[in-house]
Amino acid sequence: MKRVLITGGAGFLGSHLCENFLNKGSEVIAVDNLLTGRLANIEHLLDHPRFKFIKLDVTNYLHVPGKLDLVMHFASPASPADYQRWPIPTLKVGALGTHKALGLAKEKKAVFALASTSEVYGDPQVSPQPESYWGNVNPIGPRGVYDEAKRFAEAMTMAYHRSHGIPVRIVRIFNTYGPRMRQNDGRAVPNFVAQALRGKPITVYGDGSQTRSLTYVTDLVDGIDRLVRSGLNAPVNIGNPRELSLLEIAETVKRLTKSKSRIVFKALPEDDPKVRRPDITLARAKLHWEPKVPLEKGLPLTIADFRKSL
Repeated sequence: MKRVLITGGAGFLGSHLCENFLNKGSEVIAVDNLLTGRLANIEHLLDHPRFKFIKLDVTNYLHVPGKLDLVMHFASPASPADYQRWPIPTLKVGALGTHKALGLAKEKKAVFALASTSEVYGDPQVSPQPESYWGNVNPIGPRGVYDEAKRFAEAMTMAYHRSHGIPVRIVRIFNTYGPRMRQNDGRAVPNFVAQALRGKPITVYGDGSQTRSLTYVTDLVDGIDRLVRSGLNAPVNIGNPRELSLLEIAETVKRLTKSKSRIVFKALPEDDPKVRRPDITLARAKLHWEPKVPLEKGLPLTIADFRKSL
């Protein structure tokens, strides 16, 4: 992977991926329109001799001169708050953006990697969720703009693989947390941490019994790195099979921050998934990957990052 292009490279996950490939000797080109990405995430990389940033909306155009070994399409709003604020850009980056990125990979004869999501399983009726599960998605609900954009992106990726022989990697990402998440991200961990540190009520939706499986960002990046270097041309779950209720996560954040915030309950949003737990049998067998960072270690690192930004 001598030369890597990463769309969404200034985002939470994208910036960590940029670091990963730079640390392994690659030249990295980060592309981002900064809708949800931030220059602050990659500010420390801007003077690196093997790093280049291009501000660009990949739904309109995507091209760079020279050879590429890997094209990673990781651009997209990724939290319910974001994709409900920008529903049409979310659909466009999943459809048009994926098409542009696949076209670039085809032209450059590069490996193509797609950031998919556990949201393709919707509100699952099977748990844990294996890659073979087709999901339970409401295509016209408020979350459908993200779920269906990613499902379409997977379909187009596999169509390019079958029609043009492009080597493709599809990573189905489960709930991830870590440094560089935005305080107003809208997902559970940044919401809980920001509210706890500010002494504001910690908001849990529903009764808090719905579950999530949290992966620390360095574990996710390691899994993605292994996947792009593998020969797997089908979707692979990368996530932590340790399942926790949202109430348990909120209580853990409150304890670790030593916050006096009280936990309050609000109505459950429409189509909010009741369970989320990956079956990582495939990742274990083919990538020799499994998460290593426990919540008890990852959360304090995330909290420390939030304290600095606050």
